[in-house]
Amino acid sequence: MPRAAEPAEDLQPVILGGDIGAYSAARAFHEAYGVRSVVVSGVATGVVRHSRIITNVVEPGIDDAERVVARLRSVAADHPGRRVLLGSADWLVRTIVENRAALEDLYVIPYTDRETLDRVTDKESFGALCSDLGLGHPTTVVHDVGAGGAPDTSGLRFPVIAKAGDTATYHRLEFPGKKKVFTVDTPAELADLLERMRSAGYTGTFVIQDLIPGDDSGMRILTCYCDAGGRMRFASFGHVLLEEHTPGALGNPAGIITGGDADIVDQARRLLEHIGWSGYANFDLKYDPRDGRTVFFELNPRLGRSNFYITAAGRNTVELYVREHLQGLDPLPAGEPEQLTTEHLYTVLPRPLLLRYVADPALRRRVRRLFNRRRATNPLWYSAERDPRRLAYLVIAQLNQFRKYYRHYPRPSRRAAVATEVSA
Repeated sequence: MPRAAEPAEDLQPVILGGDIGAYSAARAFHEAYGVRSVVVSGVATGVVRHSRIITNVVEPGIDDAERVVARLRSVAADHPGRRVLLGSADWLVRTIVENRAALEDLYVIPYTDRETLDRVTDKESFGALCSDLGLGHPTTVVHDVGAGGAPDTSGLRFPVIAKAGDTATYHRLEFPGKKKVFTVDTPAELADLLERMRSAGYTGTFVIQDLIPGDDSGMRILTCYCDAGGRMRFASFGHVLLEEHTPGALGNPAGIITGGDADIVDQARRLLEHIGWSGYANFDLKYDPRDGRTVFFELNPRLGRSNFYITAAGRNTVELYVREHLQGLDPLPAGEPEQLTTEHLYTVLPRPLLLRYVADPALRRRVRRLFNRRRATNPLWYSAERDPRRLAYLVIAQLNQFRKYYRHYPRPSRRAAVATEVSA
């Protein structure tokens, strides 16, 4: 268990959200500093329940900013120390940023300002930034759902990828067939989807993008850290092997191999330093086999759900927060590299399931080699967790992964054929 270079006395992490990203951050705090994090979640999820490194506080009104602020102030009263506040999802980060004035007397809040947050989370604005700075970006149409009418898709080729532009509002929405990301085959199908969203009360923007060919293994992930002065100090690139395919988690990486890509890191640096970003930025990207470019899809203003891919490979993510914002030190310990290039496998899946779904033979050999060399990590399996109820949950959850993939993503042999056709 690698400890932080500098111990942090009286550190008290507080994390909004009960998903695997929240647990991963709590594990990183425990590995680096030996502290127990408070995780505030809407329900007591299996990921955080019965954990020995987490104190779980359930706030059923986590969608209500006023209730969240009140709960966080109550948590602060019950947990003295030097508190740092994180959010594990975009909408939770927005809740923190928009209510900074009501919280920053009690918490260190290591996020950018609201204006900069709005600039990068607006899909149209982000696309314009990529264009202006020479970053690859898919052809994109941003449609105002509330204005009605049909989007102008004349510059796109169906099928297309589509997702809500206002993720905070969309999170609270319920309608039949709701997904995080949609693959839309025809203009008629797109019109039907927009009407269902409109009827459910969604009036924000809807992003429609060129579908980059290739399976999940074409996806890439990049996480960068910028200091308070807006200078990029750290980057970790990863090759995604497989994504999750349940509707609520669609698109989240389920397997990643860390590595390096200096060109992509330089492109991200150009964007982040141009806008004066501070804190973590997590980019979703995809390799386009048609022209050899890797294109930027979006910027998430936080550590991603799969953030433990960085800590597992050797750079504890939360240490950068603590060093800069609580200890007044340089974010990186002296002599540490600014790019993490160590090859390591991150996965939330059992070994046979991941190998079954990695279609490319060369990638599958790399995955098998990393498993065999014990350079593979599942963030949920942590030696500090010994509660038998939690261990039983993890065993059942891992077995349940087989059922979920066979139900929602059942034909790896077909996808292997498609991948071969695309690369030919």
